[in-house]
Order: sequence, then C-alpha cells, then structure tokens
Amino acid sequence: MPQFIESPTVIESAGNKPKRIEEFVGQVNSRHSNVSVARMVSPTGWEEPGQRPEFTEITLVLKGTIHLEYEGGQGDVNEGQSVITFPGEWVRYSTPREGGAEYIAVCLPAFSPVTVHRDT
Repeated sequence: MPQFIESPTVIESAGNKPKRIEEFVGQVNSRHSNVSVARMVSPTGWEEPGQRPEFTEITLVLKGTIHLEYEGGQGDVNEGQSVITFPGEWVRYSTPREGGAEYIAVCLPAFSPVTVHRDT
C-alpha cells in the first residue's frame, strides 16, 4: 500500500544562520533509513561546517545558488543545476549570494547526524 506523506517535519539545521529543512522522506518523518528527501531554504550568508558523510547526496537547486567547496576545488550550483557528492568526500555547502537558495537534497542512504561527520 502506498505511504502518503501529509507534510514534512522541520529539522534543526547546522550552520552560522538558521536554514529551513523540511524532511519529507527520511529517518524522522517517514522512518526510512535507505533514502531521505528534504527541501531546504537557505538565507544569504549561510554556511555550514565541512563534512565527510557516509552517504551519496544529490542536490537540485530550485532557486538561487549553492556554493560547494570540496577537496581540490570549489564551484557554484545555480538554479536548475544539480551536483552529486559521494560517500567519504569532504564537502562544505554555503549560500553566499544575495537571495540565498532553495534546493532539494536526496541522500542515499538517508541523512543521519551520526553518519554526516561534520568538522568540529
């Protein structure tokens, strides 16, 4: 039987400014451990600590720009573009440009505070 998701659960974010995370599918909202799907709304100037997660993350930018730092470089992911990061890679996300960003994050397996391995 299909599982209908009535609404997301708002999750607390990491970083220097509040960012809205709405988990539709994942460990908190739907009890899925194999995948998570969340909508993020990130303000101008937001940045989070670097991380070396145990999951693949697919990021699809709906509005604005995400800045991604990674071992060996950095780049921007603009509206209508996406990026895939892989387990064990060090990455750091931010939204330095005016207007911030709105994006969808899909993690395989599901995002977990235990497996994200944020820099301290």
